[in-house]
Formats: sequence, C-alpha cells, structure tokens
Amino acid sequence: MKDKNLPNNYNSLSLEELTNLANKMIEELENQNNLENSAEKYQDLLRLNNIIEKKFQKNVKNLNEKTKKEIFEIKTNKNAKKIK
Repeated sequence: MKDKNLPNNYNSLSLEELTNLANKMIEELENQNNLENSAEKYQDLLRLNNIIEKKFQKNVKNLNEKTKKEIFEIKTNKNAKKIK
C-alpha cells in the first residue's frame, strides 16, 4: 500500500479535507450493492487512511517541537529575570 499509487493532489490537501474525502469514500462503499466493484475503492480508502495518519503524525511532531521551543523560551526569560 504505497502512497505513490494515489494522486499527488492528496499531499496538498489539509487533514480536514482528506478526512472529508475519506468519509465520502466510506459512504460510497456503504451504499455499494456489488462487493466485487468495491474492492478497489476499499484499497484506495486504506491508502488514503495511511496518508491521513502520516499527515497527522507530522502535525503532532511539529506541534510538539513548537511547544518545546516556546517552553524553552519561557524558561530562558524567567532565568534572565532572576539574574537581574
């Protein structure tokens, strides 16, 4: 299940847009009467889910780094005030 098999525009979409797209795919799969035709759509949904997970992890990592940086700056400012 490689992300490379999906259209490149998925990488440019936000998490919310990708989630909405996944929800639409789920609705389509739920409404399918012929299971043979839905196998490919299900595989696409799994690939999309993989992209969503990776984007989410990347966003969490960025948020953690930003938070650590801000905490470090706050501590540095407190220490600077104590020294004065």
